[in-house]
Amino acid sequence: MAEERTAVVDAVVDHGADTRSLLLRVPGGVAFQPGQFLSCLLPVGGERLTRPYSIASDPEEPERIELLLSLVPDGPGSHHLFGLGPGDTIQFTGPWGTFVLERAPAAEVVFVAIDVGIAPVRPMVRRALASASHPVALVYAATHPVYRDELAALPGLRFEMVDPAALEAEIARRYLHADDDRSRHFFVCGVGDPVRRLRDALRGGGYARRAVQYERW
Repeated sequence: MAEERTAVVDAVVDHGADTRSLLLRVPGGVAFQPGQFLSCLLPVGGERLTRPYSIASDPEEPERIELLLSLVPDGPGSHHLFGLGPGDTIQFTGPWGTFVLERAPAAEVVFVAIDVGIAPVRPMVRRALASASHPVALVYAATHPVYRDELAALPGLRFEMVDPAALEAEIARRYLHADDDRSRHFFVCGVGDPVRRLRDALRGGGYARRAVQYERW
């Protein structure tokens, strides 16, 4: 059985549009790779729900973990977490997940984040920039973007915001139709079917299967 641990809420950051961050203090820290998630164990309605949340902070600060939350209208787990404040505790297991980037590949790297899919991508981008020998790009599709100014200011990052409704066409235009280069590596994260469609379009367009990694919520 996975070890259960306790995190304490240090602070809550409201990003607006029913999105917020929980900044957690974890005694002893969490050793994780950029892109991994924690499984939060939430006491709701007499049950114990398990909900995965990607870590939005950097591994270099293992004792201070940031989770980015989006309020789901009918989601008891997210409602519980939105009710927490400084001093409250969260039980969790992990880290988990294989959607990770420990070091930038020896090729151009393109991150694609849809809405709160930016959470695991944020530390992945930072790690890629620290180890990259090729260009690093982030295409961020969001109506209410989080971390936009921070990411746009990262040295060496080719950053662009895209309308979510135009994302798939824009990725196809840039990375399928603009040239014949199929050496790029993609990391795609977000909610719902657009993630799968992007995966299939890129792989079907000539990119190697292992060069298109994705996390779909």
